[in-house]
Amino acid sequence: MHIAVEGCSHGELDTIYNVIQRLEQMHGFKVDLLLCCGDFQSVRNEQDLKCMACPIKYMSMHDFYRYHSGEKKAPVLTIFIGGNHEASNYLQELPYGGWVAPNIYYMGYAGVVRYGGLRIGGLSGIYKGPDYLKGHYEKTPYSDDSIRSVYHVRNLEVFRLKQLSGDHDVFMSHDWPRGIYHHGPKERLMRLKKHFRSEIENNTLGSRAAEEVLKKLRPKYWFSGHLHVRFPAVLQHKVGLQQQCGRAASILSAVVPEDENTQSIKVTKFLALDKCLPRRDFLQVIEVPSTEPLELSYDAEWLTILRLTNHLLSVSDKTVYMPGPGSSERYQFTPSQEEIAETVQKMEGNMRIPLSFSPTAESYQEARGKPRMDLVQMPRPSVNPQSTLLCERLGIDDPLSLLLGNKQRTLASPRVSQVMSPTINESELNITMETSKLSTNPDEVELSDDENPDIIMEMKFTPDSPSNPEYVLSPIRREGTATADSPQPYTSSPLHNKESRPGLVLSNPKIGESSEMAKISACDSSSTTSSLSESECSPRRSPQAKRLNEEKEGAQMEAGSSSTSSSGSSKIKKLKRRNQAMYSSTEEEI
Repeated sequence: MHIAVEGCSHGELDTIYNVIQRLEQMHGFKVDLLLCCGDFQSVRNEQDLKCMACPIKYMSMHDFYRYHSGEKKAPVLTIFIGGNHEASNYLQELPYGGWVAPNIYYMGYAGVVRYGGLRIGGLSGIYKGPDYLKGHYEKTPYSDDSIRSVYHVRNLEVFRLKQLSGDHDVFMSHDWPRGIYHHGPKERLMRLKKHFRSEIENNTLGSRAAEEVLKKLRPKYWFSGHLHVRFPAVLQHKVGLQQQCGRAASILSAVVPEDENTQSIKVTKFLALDKCLPRRDFLQVIEVPSTEPLELSYDAEWLTILRLTNHLLSVSDKTVYMPGPGSSERYQFTPSQEEIAETVQKMEGNMRIPLSFSPTAESYQEARGKPRMDLVQMPRPSVNPQSTLLCERLGIDDPLSLLLGNKQRTLASPRVSQVMSPTINESELNITMETSKLSTNPDEVELSDDENPDIIMEMKFTPDSPSNPEYVLSPIRREGTATADSPQPYTSSPLHNKESRPGLVLSNPKIGESSEMAKISACDSSSTTSSLSESECSPRRSPQAKRLNEEKEGAQMEAGSSSTSSSGSSKIKKLKRRNQAMYSSTEEEI
């Protein structure tokens, strides 16, 4: 089975699907699944666009509304997670996942599904300390604060993911797990993204929450986007006897202490990808074995965890802690086989995800012309029938229904006491303490960011179709491979004379081994085989990441001001706009 993985989509579905089809034609394989790592922008209409957190000048309808209306259909099953540039009002309708358009599936705030025998998990949004311990309280019309907090990761979803057991094949997050850069070509990353250096050296770049999930689940593959750069890494996990064999091994380990001889090594192959732009590393194809029919199904253990932890759901903006050891209530929700069997029974034995897409809003009509976003109002909240059906079957709550007062709270939970114990999860306490003294993951990576100002993006247009860019396909040389013992950087083809750059370059994928990745490079190609030195290939200057959502609390403002004082002396370059309306030939400076 071939899986295409995409970084940040930013609404460019036509381009992504066209690139996949060209790869299929060139190399004779069929892509069975597309995974998108956030910033998908499932914008149906002008009202959805108003609910996306970005400046008005970057608000564009892009391509999704045509897939929502039925004018087009996704040629390959597409599964995506949410990022920090989304139509948040639409995604809020599907907190536990659902179809946003035919053949396009959203995984919810967090989720696990199965496809072709693979177990695929995902965590939507980005990590931001002050909102991590809050409930899902946001609803439209959003305020200036809630339009951003709505996509911030919550402790409930992380707590639920950490209850999972067994093996995990693929996991997606929008922002990177914190510390993953220590397991790959870190120096190269800091050359490409100079403004990351201080956070990498302080180990504050990335998501603390995703880091915990990574260490707990240890999936075979982990894919991310958000930071708009391609970065591979290989992380080794030492797995003890108890972690391998479960509870039965805990008795043995109490008698015979674990040592290096009783531990095994599990490996996670991490890959971050760029956003969908010419000559950027935004797409990767991997080949993995498939053991079951290619059908999208629910994961029974995940649905059971949703059911068992329903009482922990909060729709308040107050701090909420997850239960921990010493609590008077249950705090471990890894389900038993009996609890999983009960969930399967509630689903009537059918775990296939029903093809039950139904629009809850009209699609954008091009005849209305370009929308005046300054005049558009945010829509009212809408409950999605897909969520209603799943919640009724499992006996769980839809947070949006609770916010709207449409139903009474369901307490389908095996808790001992109805009063929340003050004993909390130790990891959450650490997160709470650390957020006051560190600058966490950049909240916003601008839609127009460009960390390689020396590379001027160009597009070639065919004479017969002037509105569609001509993608020039060429094999890419890869120097070095990443192994579990010694991860080495993946290098793209060398940069050549700007005047000879032909456009987007697709690599020649190597198919055969399940671990082999077929790469799509955003670097340049040329008939020459000469290479430049490493210093010549690296950009001369990088703009700083902008913080659009500054922290309002004193300690965080102090941390933010110190970061600003250390970097404010460097002048920010004017860059060529990268998120063109539809790759217009005239570039606009910002």
